[in-house]
Amino acid sequence: MQVSVEESSALGRALTIVVPEKEVKKRLDKAFRKLAGEVEIRGFRKGKAPRKVLEQRYGESVYNEVAEKIVQDTYFDALEESKLEAVVHPDIRSHSFDDVGTFTYVAEIDIKPDFELGTYKGLEVELPALEVSEEDIAARLESMRREMAPLRSVEDRGAEQDDIITIDFTAFEDGEEMQHVKGSDYPIDIGSGKNGKVFEDAMLGLKVGDEVTKEIEFPVDFANQILAGKTIEFHITVKDLKERVLTEINDEFAQEVSADFKSLDDLKADIKEKIAAEREKSRSGDLTDVVMLKLLENHDFEVPQRLVAHEISHHIKQLEETLERQNMTLEAAGLSREKLIEDYKEDAEKRVKGDFILKKIAEVEDIKVEDEDLSKGFQRIAEQYAMSVDDVKKYFARREDLLPFMHEILNEKIVEFLRSESTINYVEAS
Repeated sequence: MQVSVEESSALGRALTIVVPEKEVKKRLDKAFRKLAGEVEIRGFRKGKAPRKVLEQRYGESVYNEVAEKIVQDTYFDALEESKLEAVVHPDIRSHSFDDVGTFTYVAEIDIKPDFELGTYKGLEVELPALEVSEEDIAARLESMRREMAPLRSVEDRGAEQDDIITIDFTAFEDGEEMQHVKGSDYPIDIGSGKNGKVFEDAMLGLKVGDEVTKEIEFPVDFANQILAGKTIEFHITVKDLKERVLTEINDEFAQEVSADFKSLDDLKADIKEKIAAEREKSRSGDLTDVVMLKLLENHDFEVPQRLVAHEISHHIKQLEETLERQNMTLEAAGLSREKLIEDYKEDAEKRVKGDFILKKIAEVEDIKVEDEDLSKGFQRIAEQYAMSVDDVKKYFARREDLLPFMHEILNEKIVEFLRSESTINYVEAS
């Protein structure tokens, strides 16, 4: 087998691989012998049809199958012979059975970038100091009061903030009904923000029995991508309206929350503790983000574009699966695949670059995934999804499922190492 390499870009390589005539002939002969024993051709006994006749009738499919098998069986040997380290599966751009009996194909690959590690120990990072103010506690209390309030039907006034209005609605864009934007007996908690402020505010003043048309202009950053940046006409029928009967926030309210609280001060102390724990958990994630950002700032090298494309493709596939569970497509959600590729490219490049940096740090610091790390990982998954550890292990029994999980655990270990080596400055909130 002959292997030649051409540089197609900084990290791109084109491998031209020529498989010897002897090997190609053996594979084609075997394929046609197998075919002769499987097909029946009028005028010939089974297994006795001449090769020429078989080639006339089935040649294209046989040659394609043999070509695919040759590539599968020879690519990794060719890659090893080239002494290159490919980072993604190859793109087979061309292949042909040559007149001299050989088989030639071109495999385009991206190789691992070669770079020197910059500073990764002793990184100085800033994080906000962990504070829980009286305003934070008051806001949480108000949210609890709102959620616990009993509801009472309203018929003599229009909808107000904190009311729950139930509607039927259909939506129209440029006169065309939007199939994926409609609802029946749809509850809207006005003021909660769950349906977006602009939509919830449009409900204010509506009364039970109202049948109205409202034109709503959605901001470009609206959470629902189908509506973002558009002016939509809604046909609305109000079915029901309920108001919250809000109680006073006092000792009795605290006791209503839980028998564990004897006074409002007990409840406030518990809220403060919980907010602090939430923020500590969030700050832990923030620390990881800041450390990774520092690493990216300290390293400048090109990344394999095929790996970036793979990352983008994976992201879009996850989005499509999420939409599919809602019986939607990218197009129905008003999303352009080309725009998604463009928007996600920078983040994908950062993720790919960050992964290469972490792998190199693991090599230098000899950070590995040990059996104990795997056991802890299995236990965490078991607790997260209410599964037994044995069932989790069965799920990861296949190598192709286990390797990504091990990669995730390794990255967590590397990041934890970097966090422990960083200098953290806590800054008071401005």
